[in-house]
Amino acid sequence: MIHQPSGGFQGQATDIQIHAQEILKMKKIINNLYVHHTNQPLQVIEESMERDNFMDPVAAKEFGLVDHITTERAQVAERK
Repeated sequence: MIHQPSGGFQGQATDIQIHAQEILKMKKIINNLYVHHTNQPLQVIEESMERDNFMDPVAAKEFGLVDHITTERAQVAERK
């Protein structure tokens, strides 16, 4: 599953605004990391991260989130 950063904040309005700005910065950083590592366009990443996005292993590999799907424990040991 991938999704945008989330958080809950309370306090004075200025403090909440600071937290909101920081989480938006974090969102931009995460989106750019996904662009770099998946080779997906930024728009695709932004749309995919807007809400909880559940993917099975095949979909995650096609999207570029994983490099290899293991189906047996022996395969994990072989890759070490």
